[in-house]
Amino acid sequence: MKQGFFARNPSVLVFLALLALFTLGVTLLSHAYGTSFLSTSFVKTLGKTLCLCLVALAMDLVWGYMGILSLGHMAFFALGGYMIGMWLMYARTEEIVVQALANAPLPATPQEIADGVATQIFGVVGGADLPAVWTFAGSLPAQLVLVVAVPGLLALAFGWLAFRSRVTGVYLSILTQAMTLALALYLYQNDSGLRGNNGLSGLQNIPGLGGVSQDALSVWFLWASAAALALGYLIAAWVVSGKFGSVMRAIRDDEQRVRFLGYSVEGYKLFVFTVTAIVAAIAGALYYPQAGIINPAELAPIASIYLAVWVAIGGRGRLYGAVIGAAFVSLLSTWFTGGRAPSIDLGVYIIQWVDWWQILLGLSFVLVTLFAPQGIGGLIDWAAGLRHPSRRGAALGPNDGALQEKEATE
Repeated sequence: MKQGFFARNPSVLVFLALLALFTLGVTLLSHAYGTSFLSTSFVKTLGKTLCLCLVALAMDLVWGYMGILSLGHMAFFALGGYMIGMWLMYARTEEIVVQALANAPLPATPQEIADGVATQIFGVVGGADLPAVWTFAGSLPAQLVLVVAVPGLLALAFGWLAFRSRVTGVYLSILTQAMTLALALYLYQNDSGLRGNNGLSGLQNIPGLGGVSQDALSVWFLWASAAALALGYLIAAWVVSGKFGSVMRAIRDDEQRVRFLGYSVEGYKLFVFTVTAIVAAIAGALYYPQAGIINPAELAPIASIYLAVWVAIGGRGRLYGAVIGAAFVSLLSTWFTGGRAPSIDLGVYIIQWVDWWQILLGLSFVLVTLFAPQGIGGLIDWAAGLRHPSRRGAALGPNDGALQEKEATE
């Protein structure tokens, strides 16, 4: 009798249950709905961490399961933030302009309101006109479509060009990093239409919800982030546990053999690369309203390198490993760089963790790579008694001349 999905993947139920308990616990400890034990800023930090876990999940699919080390997925993450940020900033500014013009002798015309919005948003970069990229900024449905469409089309175009040319390995990683750097440099320019170095700000002020406190909004976004992570994890687990996931792992392990068997390797790569870019963008669209601001620095290549480090420390090729790695490193980074970690006085030198955190992170990555390649997820597997199946020297192929298990491990 064929087992059901959850029977074959009990870790999925465990993850969903732990996520639900975490969300409920934070809600009961928040200012808005509980004991006020957790500050609003920390609730926002936890909500943002869940978004980072979602983009780490996408990175694990494309790298841990597909074998594509993308150093550009945080660019898609930031693009999702920019798309939703345009609506947040436009609609909020429009409310302010309408209120300011309400006391005018004559009712303001739609053109006067539009001109006032453009001046308010782009006056900081010396502009007074609304760029073409802001054409749909006043429409929430349109911007939600762009959250998916813009990163998705960019990933589709980039992936089609790269994969059809059969660029692989470190060369593909360099290309993704170059794409990220080029996009960041473009957005730094004032004529990019996205306010250059200033970026988009005030995103924590949700239009139409001016009467709702930040205490409540922080919890609402926590719920939305938890729901997105739960849905993303469930879908990812379903994909990797089926035939599609088997083909992904086969491409990762031996791309040429999979191509020889008749599979469209480039098609699989393009699909996974594009879908994970969209997932990263959705995570960014939830992250930046909680952060309150986004600028081109968020697209810096170093951000995507950090993402790879999170997945490696958590244990790539394990969905829960990616989530654990992102949460662990993100919260630890907040503690060290937020001034909460006590300095260490060595007499001749005082270690300030704000300055030493990146070195500590880099050292952790090197140590994990050398001594614990399976990451934190591997430790969980060990504690749970999970082992790879032992074939006791049986053939790894369908005939007597196939590679033997002993040979494969030598």
